[in-house]
Amino acid sequence: MTQQTTIRVNRAFGDVVEGEAVVSEEGFSPRYDLDRWSGEISRPGHKLEGTNIKDKILFFPTAKGGIAAGWAFFDIKTKGIAPKAFIFGVTNPVMVQGAVFANITITEGWDQPVADVVQTGDIVRVDPAAKTIVIVKKKNG
Repeated sequence: MTQQTTIRVNRAFGDVVEGEAVVSEEGFSPRYDLDRWSGEISRPGHKLEGTNIKDKILFFPTAKGGIAAGWAFFDIKTKGIAPKAFIFGVTNPVMVQGAVFANITITEGWDQPVADVVQTGDIVRVDPAAKTIVIVKKKNG
């Protein structure tokens, strides 16, 4: 049996979700980085430019921006193009409020450098009640 890697988070809200990880070295703003009609990261030069966020579990070191998150998260949720979860190193109260309002799982803080253990394409399970993220299957494993 293969041992699973577990990341512990500091704060979390939402349902248990499982899905494909998308890992970014760059922060995220739902207002400036995202095309809210297609679900693609659309800001020219963003390291994830062209990546679709629908049903993904998104790892970002920081949240960028503020007040637009509340309505932007709800907007993408109602359009059916929302991610399963936002996993932030550092976020802000407005991003959390937006995720809670839209019922999108969100976490903040991690006990180890995410880029060292999670790669885009890995399958991960986020359990907010347990404050854990488990790598269920490695992309190349």
